[in-house]
Amino acid sequence: MILQPVSALWTAVAPAVGDHLWQSTIFAVMAGLLTLVLRQNHARARYWLWLAASVKFLVPFSVLVAMGSRLSWWYALEGKNKDFYFVIEGIIRPFPQPAISQPASATFFSGLARLLPSLLGAAWVCGFVIVLAIWLVRWQRVSAAIRNATLLQEGREVETLRRLEKAGGLRRRIEIFLSRASLEPGILGIVRPVLVWPAGISDQLEDAHLEAIVAHEVWHVRRNDNLAAAVHMLVEAIFWFHPLVWWLGARMVDERERACDEEVLQRGSQPQVYAESILKICEFCLGSPLACVAGVTGSDLKKRIVNIMNKSVTRKLNLAKKLLLGTAGMMAIALPIVFGLARPAQGSAPNTAMLAAGYQQVSVTPGETGNGIIQTRIMFHPDSFMAKNQTLQNLLKLAYGVQDNQISGGPDWISTAMFNIEAKLDSSAVAELKKLSPEQQKMERDQMFQSLLADQFKVALHRENKLLPAYALVIADSGPKVQPAKPGDTYPNGIKGLDGLPAGPHKFDMGPDGLTVQALPMSFVAEHLAMHFNQPVVDRTGLTGDYDFTLKFSPEGAAAHKEMHGGKETTAHTLPISSTMTALLAAIEDQLGLKLEPQTIPLPVLVVDRAENPSAI
Repeated sequence: MILQPVSALWTAVAPAVGDHLWQSTIFAVMAGLLTLVLRQNHARARYWLWLAASVKFLVPFSVLVAMGSRLSWWYALEGKNKDFYFVIEGIIRPFPQPAISQPASATFFSGLARLLPSLLGAAWVCGFVIVLAIWLVRWQRVSAAIRNATLLQEGREVETLRRLEKAGGLRRRIEIFLSRASLEPGILGIVRPVLVWPAGISDQLEDAHLEAIVAHEVWHVRRNDNLAAAVHMLVEAIFWFHPLVWWLGARMVDERERACDEEVLQRGSQPQVYAESILKICEFCLGSPLACVAGVTGSDLKKRIVNIMNKSVTRKLNLAKKLLLGTAGMMAIALPIVFGLARPAQGSAPNTAMLAAGYQQVSVTPGETGNGIIQTRIMFHPDSFMAKNQTLQNLLKLAYGVQDNQISGGPDWISTAMFNIEAKLDSSAVAELKKLSPEQQKMERDQMFQSLLADQFKVALHRENKLLPAYALVIADSGPKVQPAKPGDTYPNGIKGLDGLPAGPHKFDMGPDGLTVQALPMSFVAEHLAMHFNQPVVDRTGLTGDYDFTLKFSPEGAAAHKEMHGGKETTAHTLPISSTMTALLAAIEDQLGLKLEPQTIPLPVLVVDRAENPSAI
């Protein structure tokens, strides 16, 4: 019982988490490439790049995408831009689909798949707690060092600190505490930082040494290094499982120490004296156990001493590199916003609470029964929904976009008992729907329809993946014969906003002996052919864009097709089909240069765990 809600939560959040980790990783890699470009420049520039990569783990791009989607009312995505959009979406959102459990027949693996979300959640919690526990133990060492420390109000340490505070432009005084612990000198705190100074270390330092060490700590305060380190510690705690996060932390410590070294040397300290002062601290003190307590001995000490003694010259950023960094920063912010402009974030609505209420004034009554002709009907209106003599199975097919063989489980009556349904939307909800794009409207209406079935029929279901017989719409050997729709074409009796498509002159008209398609993509055609065949149809033509065609079919056409191919069927149909369907299959191949190939394809299946007959309640 506990695993089911956990699995549902995993299904909802796993793709978003995967996308976020992927985007943050790409961002960190790009930041790393920029640091290579700046390897001859000041360390502080590289430090800020690593810090930006760390903060990115806490800021999902979806926030910026949502901002862009709210501005998308004036932006229209046109023909060629669609392909570009989907390429970009595939790069930055590689996990768009929710995870689907394995087929029920694979008992062991399906059980493992359902257990996996709980196992991963438990592993994350354990890792999070372990990281916090390690830091708590280390903090105990730091707190023990400061617990018995005494405020130092005079002496050459205080005089040196006050002079360097003034030179560094610090407005708030840094108090200095004398500690009996053997920890190195370090800055403790973020809002009111203090300098913890080990007792007795001053006896080992000459005035020049002491000034270099204190100057190093003053620059830690001026740069707010403790705050940045605390932010990255939060990143490490949340994303402890990502190796790149720990590598980023090491790079940040390297660059912050080198940045402070550069500032101390630029303020006049002699390289030899400064190197000696660091080595003396290492000789008599222990290093800081936490990154958020900035000391003087962090990073690769050998490499630091070499850089100090070689007096390595660091160059200021020239105009070209400043422009490069500025452009990279603007693109990091602008691209997600443009992505949101190109396609509004799904599910966003001006008033989601209003839409969440769904259909009101719902009436469900028994439908007609008997062996005679029964009239059936389903109609969607902007403010209402009506179904006449429909089974629950048909309603589920419509609500979830599946076919009969994609529904399993449930009581026997879901495919036999007829129902009449009338439901209305509140006028305020209709007004909110009109504010959305056609695609968003369709998604919201589907969700409301699904909620209606859950409320009225107490439907509970889950998804599985199964290998099912289906059709794949592919290109025939003769090549495609469909004509791309031309931008700006207008057609009589065009359908506006058809099934979530953007408003335009779309048309899909299927009769007993013909099919007319105007300005529609092949994926849409496949979806509607699936309803005609009552079998799943998957678009595998690879044709992008919108197309026009008119298709005529008849049993005579099917016979001519068979005679043309030497009395043989060109496709081995393993699915049960009528003579009309046979004629349609032949016409699709002859007139469109496409064909429907029967295949066994892994498809999502709705497994009905529970359903209640409203007439029996």
